[in-house]
Amino acid sequence: MDLVFRARRVITPMGEIAADVGVVDGRIVAVESFIESPNVVHLADDEVLLPGLVDTHVHVNDPGRSEWEGFETATRAAAAGGVTTIIDMPLNSIPPTVETAALEIKRKAAANVSVDVGFWGGIIPGNLADLKPLHEAGVFGFKCFLIHSGVDEFPAVSKDELEAALRELATLDALTIVHAEDAHTVRESEPDYAGFLASRPREAENRAISDVVELTRKTGARTHILHLSSSDALSILEAAKRESLPITAETCPHYLTFTAEEIHDGETEFKCCPPIREAENRETLWWGLREGLIDLVVSDHSPSTVELKAGDFATAWGGIASLQLGLPAVWTGARARDFHLTDVVRWMATHPARQVGLETKGAIEVGKDADLVVFAPEQKFVVDKNALHHRNPVTPYHGRELFGVVRQTWLRGKEIGTTQGKLLRRGEA
Repeated sequence: MDLVFRARRVITPMGEIAADVGVVDGRIVAVESFIESPNVVHLADDEVLLPGLVDTHVHVNDPGRSEWEGFETATRAAAAGGVTTIIDMPLNSIPPTVETAALEIKRKAAANVSVDVGFWGGIIPGNLADLKPLHEAGVFGFKCFLIHSGVDEFPAVSKDELEAALRELATLDALTIVHAEDAHTVRESEPDYAGFLASRPREAENRAISDVVELTRKTGARTHILHLSSSDALSILEAAKRESLPITAETCPHYLTFTAEEIHDGETEFKCCPPIREAENRETLWWGLREGLIDLVVSDHSPSTVELKAGDFATAWGGIASLQLGLPAVWTGARARDFHLTDVVRWMATHPARQVGLETKGAIEVGKDADLVVFAPEQKFVVDKNALHHRNPVTPYHGRELFGVVRQTWLRGKEIGTTQGKLLRRGEA
């Protein structure tokens, strides 16, 4: 063995066990009760060994808006938060990843990364012919918006345009991920939080998700609902799953943590689209995770500069910076509701890896990459925005007490800081 991790608590697909995890050439080759090796990492009694998390919803914004974030800072934050693989969104970079030339520009921008990085392609009006070349170039699927994206270079698609794209992508068995808010239901926001929340009601999500379900049924394409915030839509997803339609859904740590009732006017660090909703809505999202109606939890890390987050809820940038904090945020909420670390690993590592076809990621078992996290689940800390690795010190978690500290992160058997991540292509890992 090149290295052995010895822990009283290891989260595996079979549950939590005491085990040694043996590593050769960056891969897990054994999960057994005792493995002899001169190189042993001994976990402390308060530590648990987790697989590296897979975050399939990250806006790195590089190139073009690297002052918002950037690959170096984003991946360093990911590693500090126990995330060993990210899939980067096709916006808000310039150019957006809607053709193969833009994909190559983005890959060159990602020359210095701390974790493994893959890329989504984008669907916009007029790029139907670019979808197959992007798929062949190794993107992990395709994102579209049913409402204005927030940046003009990545316009929304109509229902007819989405159907055409889904028919094309069904022939490739490619995944389509959808920002599902109905443009005809959303209205202009007021500057206060109550007005912002009312401008993007649950019905906007419910209608858009119903449209995606209908198109999934018509085309047979695989679809995925991004950042679900409306708990009302769970009944729509439940019916689609009963019908065995190939549709999945995610939610995000901020929807599981915060409530509309606690957000005050001017606290624009909480602004995101769709918005953070009421406390009862949050609890129903947790129920949706328990029932398997929501498949995964990912960050939707969407940072910007301090200046863009200033102002009021009508004008500030809509996005939450949380890449480094997803694991403790979700674990804090999960432990309070009698979930287990096995649940968190399923939502944040195993299912995201499976969704995008990363067969060597997302679990501690033989044959997987030795992407491992040493986690102290009962250690508490208070979030300090200035201590995070994100490029800009803006996050709604500032000052919040959370459970769970990431003490070490390993990528393919090497502690991050001594090794670099690599760029992933669909089908290669």
